[in-house]
Amino acid sequence: MCSPAQYQVAYIVSQDLIKYSSRLPSNVGRSILVHSLANALGLLSQDYSPHTRLQVIKPGPATLDDLSMYHARNYIDAILLTVEPETESESVEFGLEDDCPRFSGLPEYVRLVAGATITAARVLRFGYANISINWDGGRHHAQKSRAAGFCYVADCVLAILLLKKTLPAPASPLSRILTPNQRRYRVMYLDLDAHFSDGVSQAFYSPANLKSKQVLTLSVHHAAPGFFPSSPLAQLPFEPSTSFDPFTLSLPLLEGASVKTFANIWPHVECIKDIFNPDYVVVQCGVDGLAGDPKCKVFNWCLDVAIEGSLGWCVSRIVNEWKGSRKLFLGGGGYHSPNAARTWSYLTSIILGKPLSLSMNIPDDPSHSGFPLYAPTFTLDVPSGNMIDKNTAEYLADVQNRFERVSEILRGVLQSQ
Repeated sequence: MCSPAQYQVAYIVSQDLIKYSSRLPSNVGRSILVHSLANALGLLSQDYSPHTRLQVIKPGPATLDDLSMYHARNYIDAILLTVEPETESESVEFGLEDDCPRFSGLPEYVRLVAGATITAARVLRFGYANISINWDGGRHHAQKSRAAGFCYVADCVLAILLLKKTLPAPASPLSRILTPNQRRYRVMYLDLDAHFSDGVSQAFYSPANLKSKQVLTLSVHHAAPGFFPSSPLAQLPFEPSTSFDPFTLSLPLLEGASVKTFANIWPHVECIKDIFNPDYVVVQCGVDGLAGDPKCKVFNWCLDVAIEGSLGWCVSRIVNEWKGSRKLFLGGGGYHSPNAARTWSYLTSIILGKPLSLSMNIPDDPSHSGFPLYAPTFTLDVPSGNMIDKNTAEYLADVQNRFERVSEILRGVLQSQ
């Protein structure tokens, strides 16, 4: 990785991306709040930080070939329809109901969100930046042939598939000789959303084929009966069996997870990262685990980079301490839109090496939409609440024991490759 003075950060956004992302039924208007706040805070200026150079990059819409890297063609055809289907069963078959209804602009939304994340991945893959950001991405519940959990397109999966590809060999004869011996790229996917990354984890889950794994997924989330999504893969790693895949990992936390709990489990995350030694790290930064989220209400996380175990601290560790890999930061869940805007703006400032003060006032700028929505504090902070942290010492000891065993297994598998 380059030194901090040489960091290049790509921020992926366009007016069309904002327009159609703001129509997402679960997060109406969120995208425009996010990017207008980032702009009002000066984060999108190339002069914001002396340590980094930020480039705003306009993405193109994903093509059919791009979407077909993962999604089934009949599903692509269904979500790109510009008219309502003739029968209700068509919508049911592809999950286009309940929490994933059709909405005006769905085809454009799918193409633009996927295109933005693919653009972010390509920027890294071809070395134009060390870090790329797409806060409108991170749709981690979408399946190969089905929408789910407010997610219509599996942009995380598309990015991973692209990043793990070997770059085309240069034209020189010497390069053609050396290329076959090059280690295949490894991609680590880390999910910090309060919900399990079922769409991404399931896409790469393959317990019968461990010898050539290039992708490791690790989801830190809440899991409980009745909490979406329900999946055996959402549970703590268990004793090795035919269904165990050490490259598809989950670290579920109990209600009220606070900075103390995240500080406790973070060494396990970094241990897995060190063993896997990825070339790329894709981080899904869903913000529904922050205190005050109106739909999730399960964690008591906060932002302050100065507090060990906070979301800001975790992102700072990834940016500043995870050497040797390029990083892609994505959005995700978060149903208090002003808090999502606060958070992703704050995380952008951390990524740029110049964290904003959480006590600063939200700009009352004519170019910044939604200023009244930041009431009652009108400051940048999203503080923790009073929720009791139910992650006991006994539970966290169980997590440690299981991840120590997983680490041993993962190290052995990688050494045998």
